[in-house]
Amino acid sequence: MSTRLATGGRLLDRSRRVSFTFDGKRLSGHPGDTLASALMGAGQLLMGRSFKYHRPRGPVASGAEEPNALVNLRDGDRHEPNQRATTTELFEGLTATSQNHWPSLDFDVGQVNAALARFLPAGFYYKTFIHPRPLWKHLYEPVIRRSAGLGKAPDPETRDPDRYEHLYAFVDVLIVGGGTAGLAAARAAGRAGARVLLIEQTPHWGGRAPVDGGEIDGQPAEDWVAATVAELEAMENVTLRARTMGAGVYDHGYVLAYERAGDHLAAPAGPRHRLWRIRAERIVTATGALERPLAFAGNDVPGVMLASAVRDYVVNWAVSPGDRTVVVTNNDDAYRTALCLKAAGLDVPAVIDARPEGGGRLMDEARAAGIRVETGRGVARVKGGKRVEAVYTCPQAGEGATVQEIKCDAVAVSGGWSPVVHLWSHTGGKLVWDAAEAFFRPDPERAPVGCDGAANVIAAGAANGALGPGEILADAHAAGARAAEETGHAPKSDAAPSGDARDEAPLAPVWLMPQGASVKLRQKAWLDFQNDVKVSDVELAAREGYESVEHAKRYTTLGMATDQGKLSNINGLAVLAQALGEEIPQVGTTTFRPPYTPISMGAIAGPATGATFQPVRRTPMHDWHAAHGADWEPVGQWRRPYTYRREGESRADAVNREVKNAREALGMLDASTLGKILVKGPDAPRFMDMLYTNMMSTLKPGRCRYGLMCSENGFLMDDGVVARLDEETFLCHTTTGGADHVHAHMEEWLQTEWWDWKVWTLNVTEQWGQIAVVGPNARKVLEKLGGLDVSKEALSFMGWTEGTLAGFSVRVFRISFSGELSYEIAVPANHARALWEAIFEAGQEFGVMPYGTECLHVLRAEKGFIMIGDETDGTVIPQDLGLDWAISKKKDDYIGKRAQQRSHMADPERWKLVGLETLDGSVLPEAAYATAPGTNANGQRNTQGRVTSTYHSATLGRGIAMGLVHRGPERMGEVLEFPKVDGTVVKAKIVAPVFYDREGTKQDV
Repeated sequence: MSTRLATGGRLLDRSRRVSFTFDGKRLSGHPGDTLASALMGAGQLLMGRSFKYHRPRGPVASGAEEPNALVNLRDGDRHEPNQRATTTELFEGLTATSQNHWPSLDFDVGQVNAALARFLPAGFYYKTFIHPRPLWKHLYEPVIRRSAGLGKAPDPETRDPDRYEHLYAFVDVLIVGGGTAGLAAARAAGRAGARVLLIEQTPHWGGRAPVDGGEIDGQPAEDWVAATVAELEAMENVTLRARTMGAGVYDHGYVLAYERAGDHLAAPAGPRHRLWRIRAERIVTATGALERPLAFAGNDVPGVMLASAVRDYVVNWAVSPGDRTVVVTNNDDAYRTALCLKAAGLDVPAVIDARPEGGGRLMDEARAAGIRVETGRGVARVKGGKRVEAVYTCPQAGEGATVQEIKCDAVAVSGGWSPVVHLWSHTGGKLVWDAAEAFFRPDPERAPVGCDGAANVIAAGAANGALGPGEILADAHAAGARAAEETGHAPKSDAAPSGDARDEAPLAPVWLMPQGASVKLRQKAWLDFQNDVKVSDVELAAREGYESVEHAKRYTTLGMATDQGKLSNINGLAVLAQALGEEIPQVGTTTFRPPYTPISMGAIAGPATGATFQPVRRTPMHDWHAAHGADWEPVGQWRRPYTYRREGESRADAVNREVKNAREALGMLDASTLGKILVKGPDAPRFMDMLYTNMMSTLKPGRCRYGLMCSENGFLMDDGVVARLDEETFLCHTTTGGADHVHAHMEEWLQTEWWDWKVWTLNVTEQWGQIAVVGPNARKVLEKLGGLDVSKEALSFMGWTEGTLAGFSVRVFRISFSGELSYEIAVPANHARALWEAIFEAGQEFGVMPYGTECLHVLRAEKGFIMIGDETDGTVIPQDLGLDWAISKKKDDYIGKRAQQRSHMADPERWKLVGLETLDGSVLPEAAYATAPGTNANGQRNTQGRVTSTYHSATLGRGIAMGLVHRGPERMGEVLEFPKVDGTVVKAKIVAPVFYDREGTKQDV
């Protein structure tokens, strides 16, 4: 059984003990332990069950690549499923439970699946659960849903008490990986003066070097690591962050990193996780390499582990996986594990080396230490259930006939190493197959490139295919110096750190033991430990025609577990290639996608929780509105006054009062929430012509124009008034809810299609307050305030001017959304309330009243003005709304033009905008449908139109509505029927959509 050694453990603080529980059992470890090392130290090697067959599983690795040792961590409101025991740092009071079993980890009823394995091969569900069809809904789906998934989901009624942050960093050089390669690269770049950020996913620096030993620059590797870290920490231009994983690389040097800042604490005082958003001119991926397992029957039995992981547990945490460990390998590196175990006083019955000639210097050292080495041998199968009992050896060149049984309780396996190429591949970096080392490595001739076409990701060290210590250090030093030079810094002339030369015999590619294993053995040789994918499953996929690696992956679920195939992919590709009779490079690789390891939902959300999930946005006049009886409504993220109610007044009465006052005297509207986006640059005019359906490049400075904006599918997405500030600058007004979306729309086109146009956009919505002064007395109150000539001659309709009003610097637009004489006054946000109060005070003699959004809607509906979101629903085009006049016939193109030329868009049978007047003067129900004769295929009444906006007009003393009706403009005077939910019917006549001042004289006085 696994146990804690009496001495050793370089990461442990043996002076203290840390208590924790696993499946309710109270255990203890030491500070510095991971949960996996503490469990193994306590004799608990069984840590979970596999997903499909519920086979017993113990840890196979010691780091982020671990597929087996997944646990439910913590409890209550801090519960998290699927946490890796190998990367979970032990803390006092830690609570963990195993998962994917019932009723217990030791006795799992689900293991019956293993007995039925021959009936549950890869893809069986595609063939089984389709007949008979009625059983899918009532039997198959309910059972599958109950059995699917790993771990226990957090209680939806609890709230996570921890805090999460988003941080932003801008650096010259980002180095991912804090092993010797990352440290060497950081030192080279840091000494050159570059701003460097070095991140490492574990709490410790140095990677494998302190475990594997050797010397760097004439001193022990661990001492060199400590000295280099101290030097980097002393550099002001270098930042080091441990416990920070490089999650993903994206375009333009954008990188996401995930810092587990408080996971090693029971209740962190600061943030638990941080999500870093990093912009780097150059990215160095010093992410190392991962050891591959070997495929043989029973290679998933608890106690079968990677040889490097066995070394880690012995050296770092003084944990022995077993008293007698057989080492199985196809390369020299595993001999280090045999020597490490021997030095720790543990028995190594044999090293099983698949190579006929065996290894080199390290093999000789093992033999000199008294370790038996058998060359040309493989493992036929492992004996054991919940832990290893013995291995049966056989000739590697044979079919699995047993030569010898070797009693043991652990097996350390090594199938070679694979560079961690995930980050390199995220933005298109290509790989090349290295036949000598049997791995894919980065192809420097096809590196990821930035916006300037130059390579912006540099692989270094083992991540670049260098495996010897000296080779790793030289390669990483060169990568750091290159990154610094390419960001404008002069590298120092100092030499690269020197390390031991690699002295190893060549690796022999081994993808299955033995190479001619029988079908029975292949059915027990595992590739993907978590998803229970076997060698026979991949071969079955190939026989059934899944020749593409991506198809085979999905058919078998190979590499689709939480480890994303870190240990299984290369072995799986090799098995598929052999089954297809092709070379591995021709089969290719699956797609590497971010994140490298899972990121918590809390980190993704960051501070956007609770009240900050969708912060309430308030205008500068918010408190004034509240003090004057505002009845609020949400508009997007904003809070706007729906109306201003007086004591004893209903909402409807308040709205009617405001409508009449705006038409007859003077109204004020807080229009600060309307989107305001600056578009500036030499190419701004042609950019505006592409954004809007009408011509904006001909607009003169000092003038405004109403414009429509469509999506690429031709549907109307926003509208508003555009003002031209100068020859290269436009101010685009958008709807309140559309500002952020429109700005993102602009940036998407600029960054993806017209990236070479000299145009810049800026959302300045919150930098300006905007006040609409509306009504017959609007000009009078502004003239009373003084400072600007707002006469019709000086400021005509659809013009704008700048100047001083009541002592405030303002920009005044002569535009109207009410049909009345109207001015919209823009003022810096910090002066907006003061100007509002000045206008309100000056307007007392003119009957001033503030009005809210509902009055705004009534006023615009009386004039037949459309409202985005009411008259539009994502399927409406400008032509449906009678806005053909706002579509330029002089332009060759605009966004959405070609889509509007599709036959469906030009169909004369489309529903078009009309006005609707009820015969009895009542108000039509919102969203009511006009019925037509007959029924559809579902037995429902046919429809021929729907209400888009409906209000009581205080001006006209009756209900008015706008709607989309089948061929509506051709049917003026027809009466439609609109059924109500109570069974009654409202009849309405089709009329023109403009109900008030059809000539438009009142807004241009």
